Parts: sequence; structure tokens; C-alpha cells
Amino acid sequence: MSNQIQNFISQLNSELSMIDCSDFDDNSKKEKQKTINQVCSVLSNFVSVAFETKQNIDWEPPKYVDQSNPDDPEWFDHRCDLYFQFPRHRNSHWVERGVFSGLVLKSTSDVLELCCGDGFNTYHFYSNRCNSVYAIDFDKSAHEHAIKNYSSPNISFHLGDIRTDIPDKKFDAVIWDTAIEHFTEEEIFSLMKRIKGSMNDGGILTGHTIKENDTGNKQLNHHEREFNSKEDLAQFFQDYFKNVCVFETIHPDRHNYYFYASDGDLPISDESENVFVVKK
Repeated sequence: MSNQIQNFISQLNSELSMIDCSDFDDNSKKEKQKTINQVCSVLSNFVSVAFETKQNIDWEPPKYVDQSNPDDPEWFDHRCDLYFQFPRHRNSHWVERGVFSGLVLKSTSDVLELCCGDGFNTYHFYSNRCNSVYAIDFDKSAHEHAIKNYSSPNISFHLGDIRTDIPDKKFDAVIWDTAIEHFTEEEIFSLMKRIKGSMNDGGILTGHTIKENDTGNKQLNHHEREFNSKEDLAQFFQDYFKNVCVFETIHPDRHNYYFYASDGDLPISDESENVFVVKK
């Protein structure tokens, strides 16, 4: 750690040590409010710039347009969304994924999360709303990051390839978030058989992907199969499930597809116990 960073942290610690929120009178409250507001503003800006820098380094574009960058990560650190993209650019599509998948969960749900990546959604959106999460990803660095930052008693992070390592267990929900596009058509159909076989009666598959560019070019080098319409995506589920729903959200920088598939009720249908509908 550089001396500049150490000095910066030391100065902040000095400021914070002067703010005792457990004992103060009305005369000192305004001064302490002013000081802590200044500290929070400095810290917010500092953290935002730090994660902007991290994102730029992680996802530095290749030097040549037709050359993939072997150092591009296979996973995204969602702290960059939380501390940089969200406050700086008001990008909220990263939150949708956790919210929409979380709609299928109950306190008794045992969940299989495929391609869990950094574990951010596993911890913040799923683990506090279900019984257990079996989260699997093939990337060693993502696996280590998830264990270090997002461990919880009801989460088990596993290093494995979902093409061969889906566990021989039954789950109430399967979450496949922002990963189906990393597989070929043949792999997706093969995986659908494995996924369906791992689900309890009435279990729900849910997840997210992105719409392909109008140019037809891949949005990331790692992508194998992007989808050009809701119907295009739905075809991969309709032979395996009685009920399928694909819907979209459109942001200035992202066109999202979300999906639910189940032999039982879907969370946003008027048959769902979570929904009350009035029709006139």
C-alpha cells in the first residue's frame, strides 16, 4: 500500500475519531453532522473512482478490433455496479436481475444457482430469502472472490462446469442469470434436460440474458449464442416446461430479456399466489 493511501486513511480515521455519536449535546450536533457529511462525501467519491478504475482495468478493450483479449474476466465484480455505475450513471439494470429472480423464492426454497459469478446476487438477493443456495461457477478467480466476500451459512459455493457438474439433487428453483448466452445452442438444449431433471415438481427456472445487437455482432467475446427476440429465447424452454414467460426491459445502454419457466405457476401470472388481479 502506498504512503499516499496510508496517509489518506490515517486522516480519515482522525476525522472519524473526533465524531462520537453516543454522547453529544444540541450545540455540537450540527458541527458533527457537518463533519460526518464531509467524510461520507469524500469516501463516496473515493470509492466510486476506485471501482471505476477497477472496471476499466478489468475490461480494457483489446488493442485490435478483431482480437479478443485473453485477460478479459469471465465474471463481473458487481461492486463496480454498486459503487460506480449506479451512483455515477444511474444504471439500475444490474439490480433487476436479483429482484426478478428473487420473486420465485420462498423461505423454504432450496436453490441451484448456475454460473453464480462473483456471488454478489447469491448473497444479497437470494440467500436471505430462501433455505439454501447451491451456487456453482467454473471460474476459479470468481469462486475464490465469492467465498472471500459473500460467504454465508446457507450458501455453498462450488467450483465446477455446469455442463458436467450439476449436482444429483433436487431443487425448488434454478437461477441462470446472465450466463445462458455463454453456451452454444447444442449445449443449451443439453443443459435444459439436466436442469429439468434437477427440479422438484412445480420448481421454477428463472434468469436473464441480453438481446443481441442490431448489427448481429456479439456484445462480448465470451458469448456463444445471443438472442434476437423474446420468441427466440423462449424456444429453448418451451419443449421442457408447460409454462414459459419471457419479458424485456429496455435501458439506454442495455436491452434485457428475463425468463421464467415451470410446470407450475409463474410468479407474475394471475394464477400465482403472489398476485391479485382485477379484470373489468
